[in-house]
Amino acid sequence: MEKQGWKHETFFVLFLLLVQIFGLEDGSRQTAEICSTHTILPGPKGDEGEKGDQGEMGKTGKLGPTGSKGNKGAIGDIGEQGMIGKIGPIGRKGDKGLKGESGVTGGKGKAGGVCDCGKYRKVVGQLDINVARLKNSITFVKNVLAGIRETEEKYYYIVQEEKNYREALAHCRIREGILAMPKDEAANTVISDYISQSGFFRVFIGLNDIENEGQFMYADGTPLQSYSNWKEGAPQDTQENEDCVEMLSTGKWNDTECHLTMYFVCEFPKRRT
Repeated sequence: MEKQGWKHETFFVLFLLLVQIFGLEDGSRQTAEICSTHTILPGPKGDEGEKGDQGEMGKTGKLGPTGSKGNKGAIGDIGEQGMIGKIGPIGRKGDKGLKGESGVTGGKGKAGGVCDCGKYRKVVGQLDINVARLKNSITFVKNVLAGIRETEEKYYYIVQEEKNYREALAHCRIREGILAMPKDEAANTVISDYISQSGFFRVFIGLNDIENEGQFMYADGTPLQSYSNWKEGAPQDTQENEDCVEMLSTGKWNDTECHLTMYFVCEFPKRRT
């Protein structure tokens, strides 16, 4: 249809050119009349033209309103297990559980055999001999290796740990002994020689006037009697704070403060069989 319209327009243009070329007055008049009396109508719609090239992309428009929430998606596959975290703090101790039921009583045991003690008498006799030998060995160890001294009634041992008077008392008592109490010249000589030969200058002995000033008592609670061996000028507790007694390496006694720390001598009774 567009092609036919184009043909009509072309023909009309050629007609006007012919009229001008040949000077046809009548044609001019007719043309003028036609142009003045007739309206040129648009021709029929032409054929559809070829599609043009795609234009440049336009500017990005404004963001539209947020759409409605979509449906929940399907659950995906479970991922790999993560690393094990640090161990948490230990929880508090749980409540004590209920006591369980008593178990079944066990079966009766077999009867024991009758002891035939006769054949063991020889063994017991031999043990007595061995014990006697051990006693002799123990005496040797005490007197030579351990340095223990003794009289007919007592053993004496210097404890080489510095303690105050009350600690020394407790130490001897725990070992079933008592802080040494030289109640006669023989015991005093044994202890003083022991101190001197051990290379010490002084040690605590079991004598004090803690309860009553000036009234000295032995560690077993008996009072000081006829025997004593005070050094010259002793006791001289002018400030009333020297309530305990030490023995010097010379064998002399001296009153001293109880809170001081020094070595001490324990005595142990000989057990009679």
